[in-house]
Amino acid sequence: MPTCEVCGNEYDKAFEVVRDGETHVFDSFECAIHSLAPTCEHCGCRVIGHGVEVGDRIFCCAHCASAVGAEGVTDRA
Repeated sequence: MPTCEVCGNEYDKAFEVVRDGETHVFDSFECAIHSLAPTCEHCGCRVIGHGVEVGDRIFCCAHCASAVGAEGVTDRA
């Protein structure tokens, strides 16, 4: 039975996510997000939506990007 690489749970409905050619096994989307989602550079939350990219930096929203000095950023609508 597959084992989640985050929590170690053995689960018959586990799934695989391939990212950059590397296969990861999870038992829930929660574990997949915990492992793979980027973190907002300002507030530290996991970015699970579109987010805002400024160069190579990732933020959860335009407010957080602006809070660290990024100019002219807007949320995607």
